[in-house]
Amino acid sequence: MSKIIAIANQKGGVGKTTTAANLGIGLANLGNKVLLIDGDPQGSLTAALGFDPDAQSYTLANIFADVINEQNDIKNKGIIHHAEGVDLIPSNLKLSSLELQLVSIMGRELILRQYIETVKSDYDYIIIDCQPSLGMVTVNVLSSADTVLIPVQTSYLPVIGLQELIKTIGNVKRQLNPKLEIEGILITMLNKRTNYAKEIMELLKNSYGAQVKIFETTIPRSVKAEESSTTGESIFKYDKRSKVAEAYGALAQEIGGTNV
Repeated sequence: MSKIIAIANQKGGVGKTTTAANLGIGLANLGNKVLLIDGDPQGSLTAALGFDPDAQSYTLANIFADVINEQNDIKNKGIIHHAEGVDLIPSNLKLSSLELQLVSIMGRELILRQYIETVKSDYDYIIIDCQPSLGMVTVNVLSSADTVLIPVQTSYLPVIGLQELIKTIGNVKRQLNPKLEIEGILITMLNKRTNYAKEIMELLKNSYGAQVKIFETTIPRSVKAEESSTTGESIFKYDKRSKVAEAYGALAQEIGGTNV
């Protein structure tokens, strides 16, 4: 059974794309077949995996358009193979233009789901990196997903802002996707040595711990993780002995055990 995980937070700069790339490759390292989907018009995941977003002739925007126009034979179109064993559907700014067009489309919230139904039997995991907003493309992602993983930086505003995202997930679950659940909250960019980080972690647990799983694994703050995204490599290849690589490996194990 394929498991579809959305990586979502309406706040930017929380390690969302880094998590999508490294979780996906971490799961592939465990022997899984993984498809990564870049759901951000900025093409951040596409670029992080070493591909130029502007150079892609067929992207997620084209998939949306082809589904809307009832085109056949789109199952494998546009899929890029990455050297570290994952597949990618890229994205670029065309997705922003398409999002405006979705307003007038019948069944606009379920277009991505129609495409994913055609490919999910080929993969153990499909990881979708959402844009930092709660627009129509993100609603499409949530309508397609089994679970939502929420990366949260150890900072006051991102923690407080989680309630809006959790409310949106609840609305999608009630109206569009009854199976949707929250995979968990992942604490990112953590410096355990500071009292401020400890206070934020405590706030997070007190505010959300009773209703949402908070992963045991935490992702430490690291320049290495930021550097790896500029090389088109995962942290496992860029610096496999780093604490960040160890953390994302542990996260893959923590999630991978749920899809056996």
